[in-house]
Amino acid sequence: MARTGETPWWDRDRHAGRRPLLLARNRIQAAIRDWLGARDFLEIDPAALAVSPGNEAHLHGFETRQIGNDGVPRAMYLHTSPEFAMKKLLAAGEARIFSLSHVWRNRERGPLHSPEFTMLEWYRAGEDYRQLFEDCAAFLGLAAEAAGAERLQFRGITCDPSATPEVVTVAEAFAEFAGIDLLATCDGAETDAEALRAQAVARGIRLGADDGWSDMLSRILVEKVEPHLGHGRPLILDRYPAAEAALARPAADPREAERFELYACGVELANGFGELTDPTEQRRRFLMEMDEKSRVYGERYPLDEDFLAALASMPPASGCALGFDRLVMLATGAPRLDEVIWTPVAP
Repeated sequence: MARTGETPWWDRDRHAGRRPLLLARNRIQAAIRDWLGARDFLEIDPAALAVSPGNEAHLHGFETRQIGNDGVPRAMYLHTSPEFAMKKLLAAGEARIFSLSHVWRNRERGPLHSPEFTMLEWYRAGEDYRQLFEDCAAFLGLAAEAAGAERLQFRGITCDPSATPEVVTVAEAFAEFAGIDLLATCDGAETDAEALRAQAVARGIRLGADDGWSDMLSRILVEKVEPHLGHGRPLILDRYPAAEAALARPAADPREAERFELYACGVELANGFGELTDPTEQRRRFLMEMDEKSRVYGERYPLDEDFLAALASMPPASGCALGFDRLVMLATGAPRLDEVIWTPVAP
């Protein structure tokens, strides 16, 4: 990908400068595959075409048309994650699986985003989601070792990949970095937007006039909380509010969910769940998210009915998705994502 005044990635001299980073990428990929294989994880190869790209309000898919033998075109999507396919495999009886696959997300471009990128996703049937914390820590160490780096780094911020991640709840982080009592605005999965707005305004946080509770949470997280996470040592941001559970099951406190994110150098690297296996509740969440997408963007995606049916047969499990290119970027010290992608997507 070439920017104004920049030589294209396929220029021989520019490629020579990028090549060490790309070779480190290959070593990191091999190290992670070996680590997972040694622990009886089976690598699977999910199809990229899906009937639904995912059902989160602010997740945007790439739509295409599949033409059947009858000549009739039907909408299909490039997956934004292999999650639906992999959970179907858990329902089919697989216990430990992973994939290193390309995924596609529209409306995403920048130093930390590419419309096509590589996701490492793995699942543990019958295991507590906190086991994923240890997996994440192991991948940080493997990446640094394979890249020959003592520290992860991004924009002058460094992080020790060998340090045990600090675990902080979302509520604790909001209290520390934004002065917000987040759980006081939650009642189970129900939320009080005006209560959150009042706290934010009192602390000088700028909000949009039509921001809902989730919009405000996201704005505060990005502006006030995330920049402080993962400095010096990795950080696990644990127990998201139940209203932001996505595909995670409820935690012991009904205001929270078994959902976490991994941060290093202020960069979000992974998103993990103790997986929800209640198809009725998952359908309710999907429909609510699609109603919000329709309100904000004027569109909605279909539900994957096979996925919802498979949830009823899926065992208790934990799973996590990690942005592999971001991990490589931090391990090699690259300034942006496209420097560690072999063939970056043109703008």
